[in-house]
Amino acid sequence: MIRATACDGLVRAFAVDSTTLVNELQTRHGTDPAVTAALGRLATGTLLFGAMLKEEDQLVTVRVRGNGPAGVLLASANGSGEVRGLVANPRPDIDQARNGKLNVSGAVGTTGQLTVTRDLGLRQPYVSTIELVSGEIGEDLAEYLARSEQVPSAVGIGVFVLPDHSVEAAGGYIVQLMPGVNDSEAARIDAVVRELPHPTTMLRGGDSPEDMLGRIFGNSYELLDRKPVRFHCPCSKERVERAFLLLGETAIDEMIAESETKGSTEVVCQFCNAIYYLTAADLQDLRERAARRESAA
Repeated sequence: MIRATACDGLVRAFAVDSTTLVNELQTRHGTDPAVTAALGRLATGTLLFGAMLKEEDQLVTVRVRGNGPAGVLLASANGSGEVRGLVANPRPDIDQARNGKLNVSGAVGTTGQLTVTRDLGLRQPYVSTIELVSGEIGEDLAEYLARSEQVPSAVGIGVFVLPDHSVEAAGGYIVQLMPGVNDSEAARIDAVVRELPHPTTMLRGGDSPEDMLGRIFGNSYELLDRKPVRFHCPCSKERVERAFLLLGETAIDEMIAESETKGSTEVVCQFCNAIYYLTAADLQDLRERAARRESAA
């Protein structure tokens, strides 16, 4: 993923090749092609939003809640190029393609909400919500930037899925016009972007993120940084235990009773499908810790 500026800093641009991590999302969640495209577009767009963060440990989360059968889609990225994502229903009963294209809006829905949450390490995160405009993800992200951020933005993101459900190409770009850019330059950029090939066409043809921006700006852009991107989920058994502690003694007692018949309690991370097992002894220890917390409170 790269971050760049042009026009004396009045235009900022981001581009990414997210093929490997979208393949991992497909493998982890077992998504059908239309959902692979939807979740891959969302993860790619969220990565590009993450590139706008000032610090590597800051976090941006984008949630799409449409009226389609895929249910909620969510992706979360930090400023260091790491992203994870989930979808409520990875294999909805829909036509996978429509009019020669993957049926993304058929999976997501055409009405609903897109919510962006930025956790900048302050007391409260910044949260903003808009109504979906198409359910195609890219158009919805562009609408969010124009309405909530009030920054005119060109968003091009895509995912090319092969018949075996693997991802051949995924990635895209965001180009933003900041206050002060002159009308003729803005019109030129708009005209060039409208004529660009689809992002996956460029990637399948061998273009790098730098090549994507080169098609827009030629050699007249300044590359600010380049970083690798990857799927990453910070879940762990310790995080699971901390979450259980927040449930309190009563809830843990119920899980102890369940573990006595099953031998253990199974917890699955919705983001990466990692499985954690808590034995009766683990749960008893958590119950005692929860009791000490509640008595101290």
